[in-house]
Amino acid sequence: MSDSFLVAAALLLAPVLGAPAPAPQVTAPASFGPDSQVSASIQPSTTGYRIEALENGYTSATYHGPYTGTPTTIGAAPGPTTLGASIPTLPPNPTATYYNTKGVPLNPLPAPFVPQGGLGTNGTLPRYMVESDFDFESISLGLYQEWIELDLFHDGLARFTDKEFDAAGLGAEARSLIEFMADQETGHSTLLTNMLGERAPKQCVYDYPYRTVREWIDFMQRVTRFGESGVWGFINHLDSREVGQLLAQSIATEARQQMIFRQMSGLTPMDVWFENGWPQSWAWTMLAQYISYCPENTTRLAWQNFPTLHILNNANINRYSPNDTAQDGSETVGRRITDPSVSNITGSCEHINATGYGCGPAIAHNKSEPLSFAGKKVLFQWDAPGQAVGPNNSYVTSTTAGAPKFVGWSQQLNLTYSPLTVTGNNSGYTYQPEGFVYGTEGIINGTMAVMLTDLDLFVTPFNTSMLNPHIVALGLYQAG
Repeated sequence: MSDSFLVAAALLLAPVLGAPAPAPQVTAPASFGPDSQVSASIQPSTTGYRIEALENGYTSATYHGPYTGTPTTIGAAPGPTTLGASIPTLPPNPTATYYNTKGVPLNPLPAPFVPQGGLGTNGTLPRYMVESDFDFESISLGLYQEWIELDLFHDGLARFTDKEFDAAGLGAEARSLIEFMADQETGHSTLLTNMLGERAPKQCVYDYPYRTVREWIDFMQRVTRFGESGVWGFINHLDSREVGQLLAQSIATEARQQMIFRQMSGLTPMDVWFENGWPQSWAWTMLAQYISYCPENTTRLAWQNFPTLHILNNANINRYSPNDTAQDGSETVGRRITDPSVSNITGSCEHINATGYGCGPAIAHNKSEPLSFAGKKVLFQWDAPGQAVGPNNSYVTSTTAGAPKFVGWSQQLNLTYSPLTVTGNNSGYTYQPEGFVYGTEGIINGTMAVMLTDLDLFVTPFNTSMLNPHIVALGLYQAG
């Protein structure tokens, strides 16, 4: 058996995990790839703060808070040069003409029971390594995501007491499930590190917004939304089909996590027919705001950070009457894109035992009053570009768009638009549009991306990133 086969197979092996919960760190391997094509001597990942075990037996980093230093590097990772201002729009691929009118194979079979076609089907030994700058930057973004989830899932378990969890309706078995999801991130981060090589990003220090168990759970259902959608948006554009295969097996787990956190938040676990894919810059915009700082020489990303779109009347998921949510943004914990709903409110649905109104943890809830609806007036404020964000405050928000004219709603298989009415300096509103995927299935639902644009550009799930040059600001909408 060849060494290359053994190394390729080893990438699929997950670490053995046991109790108590491991500290949110992963030991980096000493070499990477088939035939050890990348030789390296890696120092263990460190956040600069020790991991401590708290009284409830869970572990977390000793510091979570804002960055207080001065950045030594500014901006996204540059290339040797930039060849154009944007990617041009081209006609369809002239070779994409296959259409089967007979319902049987039209070409000779390469082997018994093997139809002609497909990629990576000719018997070549798989190489589970990134194959381009696009692959490297995309998988590095994915690793940044896995690192924050590894820390985030552990932190809430360590931060809150058993009594606080019980009061939120999450007993020991629910906490054990969250601990297992934290352990899953150990495997995910190890896998992505192996596929990147010696410059794989390290774990960082994070700054979280939540103050209660419910806010923590709500925050996690939002974080896993942009983590999942951010991968669906690029996975089929990867040059390495092998990397895409393993990444798909990882992100399928992420989808389950997002559904579970929705259930724990009292939301409907599944409210769409199709999950939505997002460009990398959308996910990075949302993720970067919660990274305080990273170890020296941590690999930087090339993706864009958009200005924040604040949705002032984003439905509070903790209200039994979501339409009573304040109109001034005060029912969101903070001012970052995916901050959770404030949980300590009068009129909470958390402990209501009434069909259609309760929102305690459950397999499923129906809502007598929906979180949003077609025709709802949605109020916006948006930040100007040029804000320092991300690790070490070393990235800068930017936009190449003109004045905002439309609101883009990205969900399911669609990106639809509604007109924006500007009411003042960086403020305005729109009305939530109605639209259907198939039949009577509405487009807008769930936890979804919204954005201000200067153009109602037609895009589809495979080329959504063509909209990036036209985005003025980006937000997260709690539609259902």
